[in-house]
Amino acid sequence: MTLTPPALTRLKKRREFLHAAKGRKAVRSGVVIQVNANGTPDQCGAGFTATRKIGNAVIRNRAKRRLRETARLLLPLHGQPGFDYVFIARASTPDRDWLRLLADVESALTSLAPSGGGTKPDQTSSRPQGPGR
Repeated sequence: MTLTPPALTRLKKRREFLHAAKGRKAVRSGVVIQVNANGTPDQCGAGFTATRKIGNAVIRNRAKRRLRETARLLLPLHGQPGFDYVFIARASTPDRDWLRLLADVESALTSLAPSGGGTKPDQTSSRPQGPGR
């Protein structure tokens, strides 16, 4: 039996981001990911944000582009249907090595995966493991 990846939707409204902020989060060197149940069992939402602390508009846009690409690659594999994910850029996101950024996102997503079919993501988080460790 093959599992189909969840349908991805974009979070665009402020209230969707605030709802995700009320859930669990995983902090890694390259990214912070917040997750909360969205009430639709067949969809997985993704939102992206970068604060002005990251840098000017060019740098913030680059950080968000990189996070969108990591989400496109990894959410179908590690994202859970029925949850919204918010990817928050950190200061190292725009310049972080691509493989390390992928490892950070993958580590955060797996630590936020629900345990045993529950509706809430798991609280445990592991330290990020870089490539080659």
